[in-house]
Amino acid sequence: MAVLSSLCPFTRFVKPTRLRFWELAACKRTPWLSLSAPRCYTSGTSNSAVESLSPGLERYKDLQKYFNRRLRATYSRFSDIPDNSVVCGHHHVYFVEGDGIYRMDSRQSEPEPEQVLDLGQCSAGDEEREVKKDRRKEKVEWTVQRVRLSPQEKHLAATLKTCHREEPRCVVVRLRGGASRPLDPPQVILTLENVFSFEWATDDVLLYTTLEGLRCSRVFHLDLNSTGTRITSVLEETQPDVFVEVALSRDRHILTINCNSKTSSEVWLIDVTTPNLEPFLVQPRLPELLYHVEHWRGWLIILANTGSGQEYQVLKAPLSGPSMVSWVPLYSPGPGIAVRDMEVVGDHCVLVARVPTGELVLTVVPLAHPKKSYTVQLPSWACAIETKRPGLADHHSVLEFLISSPVHPPVPYRLYPKDRLLLLGTEEDGTSPENQGNYITTRLEARSQDNTLVPVTVFHAVPVECLKEAPLLVHVYGAYGRDLNMEFCPERRLLMEQGWALAYCHIRGGGERGLSWQRQARVEGKQRGVEDLLACLHHLFTLGVSSPSRTALTSCSAGAVPVGALCNTHPHLMQAVTLQAPFLDVLGTMEDPMLPLTVEEREEWGDPLTNPQHRLTIASYCPLHNITPQRYPSMLLTAYSGDARVPLAGVLKYTEQLKKAIHTHFTIHPVKECEPAPNVVLNVQPGANHLGPEDFELMLEESALQLAFLYTELGLDPPRPRRNRKR
Repeated sequence: MAVLSSLCPFTRFVKPTRLRFWELAACKRTPWLSLSAPRCYTSGTSNSAVESLSPGLERYKDLQKYFNRRLRATYSRFSDIPDNSVVCGHHHVYFVEGDGIYRMDSRQSEPEPEQVLDLGQCSAGDEEREVKKDRRKEKVEWTVQRVRLSPQEKHLAATLKTCHREEPRCVVVRLRGGASRPLDPPQVILTLENVFSFEWATDDVLLYTTLEGLRCSRVFHLDLNSTGTRITSVLEETQPDVFVEVALSRDRHILTINCNSKTSSEVWLIDVTTPNLEPFLVQPRLPELLYHVEHWRGWLIILANTGSGQEYQVLKAPLSGPSMVSWVPLYSPGPGIAVRDMEVVGDHCVLVARVPTGELVLTVVPLAHPKKSYTVQLPSWACAIETKRPGLADHHSVLEFLISSPVHPPVPYRLYPKDRLLLLGTEEDGTSPENQGNYITTRLEARSQDNTLVPVTVFHAVPVECLKEAPLLVHVYGAYGRDLNMEFCPERRLLMEQGWALAYCHIRGGGERGLSWQRQARVEGKQRGVEDLLACLHHLFTLGVSSPSRTALTSCSAGAVPVGALCNTHPHLMQAVTLQAPFLDVLGTMEDPMLPLTVEEREEWGDPLTNPQHRLTIASYCPLHNITPQRYPSMLLTAYSGDARVPLAGVLKYTEQLKKAIHTHFTIHPVKECEPAPNVVLNVQPGANHLGPEDFELMLEESALQLAFLYTELGLDPPRPRRNRKR
């Protein structure tokens, strides 16, 4: 149950770790969690026109080639790390290869792979697109996003994604024939366009939502009966700020239809164990009420923000009468503990939480005896956790998950809640000490302007007192209640191996310290995130961690707002900035209700059209509208011509105004030899959407350019690979 992703599946958010480690291996696997992010602009820019928008990249080309080789070698080192991409059926194991989905029969001693879905056949009608302006042809390549098996493994459904479009395509495959033809090979029987989420209710019934203009508002019922295919409408949400998706409980007994806005929830249930598949309502929507539902032995286990301070607590309600008047509290976390996710594992509720010091822990609540809850400690370096969706034949009393950090590759664990037993993976899982490295994780707190303590996580290879001359890369996000992405990233591992320090600033607006952490930096509180980032930088420098001349900031999407705002007010605190798919024109975007996400995101940014105070607040921090002639840090902005969430026009306008402001400043104050003018470079990638290119070579080029930019603008010598000494 991905609590956070169900709250805001489409926001200005990207996962910077888009390069997946298995791309260099034989199998191209796609992780379970869909990558969700937001904003919309439709561009008809051709490749040649896009190239003309990206001047100034030549100075980094030689170093970019060097880092391309280094990154390729780094990814190769981690090509065998564990992931949760394999799907287990009753008798088969399903996995993704470069050209499709395959399966192997687990009952055979030497099974042979059998192709279930050929991705090449899924592009019928759109194999090639003609780009009219320069007559180039681009091959449309599909990647597997999600895979779902029907209860008895009769059918498989998979969504496919291409970087040329936001809307996924769903393909339904019949895995076995009927009683008269049980040995028939797998066969594609149906293709559905614009499918976002989907789950099997029975072997022949699939429920799914459709994505229309970055909105999911409709749920459909697909019936694959013996007489044909029938699609009927199940539910349609009319509120424009509500996003609808379907999910299956861990025990596969109920299917939930989750209708969430940024600040409220409404959940419908379908009991898939009964012939009647009609949905019924759990609790009607109430302002500021967020809740999520799981199932346990005829009861609903509910995670809702009904606890102290409107934070999450665990409750239960009978399936026969699930409204709020029947909710009974089971467990309330202690002060300062932020619940990030919930799983019902056997007879236990397992909460993923952050304690006040910032570490991840698991809290286990026995559902029959909730007062006997206990905490499972994880390694102190753990910063990200990914739970595994159980297979059809898996034991539902075990929780399998991966933990990682930006510099620690994923490590597999198994939790047996009943036995209070946590088992660690082995070196065969790619978790050798050499892969993990000997790096230090330091958790700090910076005091913001209003005396709020802001957490900062720092990764370094030497003691803090030895970091004065180390280059520092600072990461920040701070929006939508999302935690800052801290999954394993080979680029960050490479920087660590070359003596960098990495800092992650968990500013308000994110979710690291609970729901109130986000509420404090919504709408009129957005400036608090900028103040938090400023406090984090001052605290790091005061402790002797690097210095402004050796510091760079990096962020993506909505995380560009606090970075861009800080560049306007305190540009001397950093030497360089890299922004990916940056949201920089907050005021202009929120004043245009015709853009797909403007109405949906007023709860996050405010409504400048109808609320004068909201307009004043946005205008006070908006990066684009506060550019002034001064010396800015060097900046690399990476944008995508097919981005359907952050308007490309805003990025272009920001870049143009920033260059003019710098030119004006240095016209009045001539460049000194010891203080060269900053470089502002816009890298517009053709065709890619908000998440960037999915092709491994293109992603490698983009990351290599970012590293080349950082080393050049910070005046660093390029790293040299370590050579083994001859004996």
